[in-house]
Amino acid sequence: MSSDEPIVEEEGEESGVIQRRERVRLETERHRIEGVITLARDGYRSRVSDVLNASEREFITLTDVTVEPLEGGPVQLHPYLSLARRHIVFAVAAPEQP
Repeated sequence: MSSDEPIVEEEGEESGVIQRRERVRLETERHRIEGVITLARDGYRSRVSDVLNASEREFITLTDVTVEPLEGGPVQLHPYLSLARRHIVFAVAAPEQP
């Protein structure tokens, strides 16, 4: 995953945590899902794999999401989506949208 992603200051779990956003593509058995995940800039939970492997979290939250059925059909756009971690088959970095 790239470290050239935009860095934004937001309120996190701890006040004053600097976060960054990274675009990812996730697949389940039936859907290809692409969206933006918010990560810590450095250290704990600064990698997508940290979030995917966090056993205390059941869901991954994405913003600016597209959902595409793998078997064909209309693409859906959503401003926000929570996906149960147990449904994720694989995850990769996605190219930034223009």
